[in-house]
Amino acid sequence: MNIMQNVDLAGFNTLAVPARAAYFVEVTTLDELQEALAFSRQRNKAPVVLGGGSNVVLTGDIDGLVVRLALRGVECSERGDERLVTAAAGENWHELVCYCIAQGYYGLENLIAIPGSVGAAPIQNIGAYGVELSKVLESVTGWDCEQSQLRTLSAEQCQLSYRDSIFKHELKDLFIITSVCLRLSAIAHPEVSYPALRAELSDPEQVSPQQIAEHVAAIRAAKLPDYRREPNAGSFFKNPLISAEKATELLGQYPGLAHWPMSNGQVKLAAAWLVDQSGWKGRREGGVGIHPKQAIVVVNYDACSGRDILGFAARIQADVLRKYGVTLDIEPRVY
Repeated sequence: MNIMQNVDLAGFNTLAVPARAAYFVEVTTLDELQEALAFSRQRNKAPVVLGGGSNVVLTGDIDGLVVRLALRGVECSERGDERLVTAAAGENWHELVCYCIAQGYYGLENLIAIPGSVGAAPIQNIGAYGVELSKVLESVTGWDCEQSQLRTLSAEQCQLSYRDSIFKHELKDLFIITSVCLRLSAIAHPEVSYPALRAELSDPEQVSPQQIAEHVAAIRAAKLPDYRREPNAGSFFKNPLISAEKATELLGQYPGLAHWPMSNGQVKLAAAWLVDQSGWKGRREGGVGIHPKQAIVVVNYDACSGRDILGFAARIQADVLRKYGVTLDIEPRVY
């Protein structure tokens, strides 16, 4: 295990925030992960664990050890028509989706082209174009920092909900995901209910998983900036969930408000609509701005600090709250 000192983290977060880690290590095995955790304990500093760095905002230097998970490997077992695909946390999510489609393992095609690593997927319960990870998750295995052992959690135990999971609450910083098991199928069951996707399909009832993946990838490429050219963390704001009563009130004032009734009685609002209608789409303050094509993507144009980015986001949140009475939460984790 090679622990480096004073490492620049700009290349390890997709917002390209300039920050430094006092110590940095890339781990490729479970033994190396345990060594890294022991190193942190000796210095009485909690480690910061990064995957692809696509969903974090660094607000300053890390005075401790940054652990980059680079565990690799993909295995598959069969259970009738089901295909149980277990992928290590360090695998690239997009590449895993492509691999599964090529192998005839279906269920992930709507989740193609999402940046980041496999290990981050359950934390956020990633979702796009009518599919959330919760639909295909079988289990999650990880290192329990309190019990000092590997532990496997069922999908139910992960408590997945909209952009949320147990890993953001009870198990935050206590459970390091090392692999994810997905319950896919050898039989295609295309999900084409999402309006933006369905509108792109010439025949939604006769579409293959490969065609869905191609269309989703094209839609994302047209709407979302490439972080390698325009540093960003993807969707910066969550779609807010509000009560049915509040939704009725808002729709009375703003009939064009994009919204979706949820099965639990709440209503999901489009954060992009709220940000856009509040006048922030395409707006830039100094080196930080909202992308002109996507109102919930914050772009770090000039390598600004994490604090600058959060300050910019806070002004957007204040405007939305003042105009609509709706609180916008941010998606990335703040360090």
